[in-house]
Amino acid sequence: MKRHLISAADLTRDDAVLVLDTAEEMARLADRPIKKLPTLRGRTICNLFFEDSTRTRISFEAAEKRLSADVINFSAKGSSVSKGESLKDTAQTLAAMGVDAVVIRHSASGAPYRLANSGWIDAPVINAGDGTHQHPTQALLDAFTLRRRLIGHEAGIGQDLSGKRITIVGDVLHSRVARSNVDLLHTLGAEVTLVAPPTLVPVGVGNWPCEVSYDLDSALAKCDAVMMLRVQRERMNAAFFPTEREYSRRYGLDAQRMAKLPEHAVVMHPGPMVRGMEITAEVADSPRCTVVEQVANGVFTRMAVLYLLLGGNEPAVTQPSSPSSPSSSRTEEK
Repeated sequence: MKRHLISAADLTRDDAVLVLDTAEEMARLADRPIKKLPTLRGRTICNLFFEDSTRTRISFEAAEKRLSADVINFSAKGSSVSKGESLKDTAQTLAAMGVDAVVIRHSASGAPYRLANSGWIDAPVINAGDGTHQHPTQALLDAFTLRRRLIGHEAGIGQDLSGKRITIVGDVLHSRVARSNVDLLHTLGAEVTLVAPPTLVPVGVGNWPCEVSYDLDSALAKCDAVMMLRVQRERMNAAFFPTEREYSRRYGLDAQRMAKLPEHAVVMHPGPMVRGMEITAEVADSPRCTVVEQVANGVFTRMAVLYLLLGGNEPAVTQPSSPSSPSSSRTEEK
């Protein structure tokens, strides 16, 4: 892997499979009495969040602590940023404190790239979401969830998603999750179709490695997974569709539409869900919906990313000698 993780497009097929395989090893910790590894003991990681977040911030923090890292949580609200401090000054402050990695979420597209290439801080930078641009760890956890559901835990080791058909539905225009998933799923060999109202399809989407459709019903019957996106009203400055009811009628997923999916197909959502808008409660609570799994898998995937960037470059294969042995949860430090 490269030193930084800024975009899903930066990952090669081998990079992505390595992360997914390592995440599978990290997932084995969940069944152990002691769920921590000493891999990043003595390392300090800063979660630098300029934008509100719940799932991503908590997921990264859980991943860092399970790898025994020291964690600094930085929120723009109530900090010097609210007083006018620049990203450069914040980065130089963190550099002076000797942080070993920075996880950054920012409302401005390109901020993580700027931080990684500025020379302000000499540490790996992980993009936790920047504007409407990229969210690479979300794409990785989605791919991990898809591989587990469509191929299997053990059978999926070393495998990509070649031949799988994924349909992404909703507010593609404002979605960094959609952009990241299109990049990564294409790299892993999957066929991606975007479904959205014409007003919520980005300019230049013809250059993306995917198909585009405006008819959800016709896309459902032939896909292995459908990923619903939230309508991001906080990023909208105009009316992109007539009414919520009209949007839900044409692009929402209800039980009737879910029944059109193949029996093995799953329903995904990056969260937070707006029940009744893009997805009904009946679908969200269905066994075919992977939302809760995605949250759990996010911790394993982010552990894998942190391990590979800071701890080593090979999968952390850790077979316990006995279920209750503390030493069984150790991974050799690289």
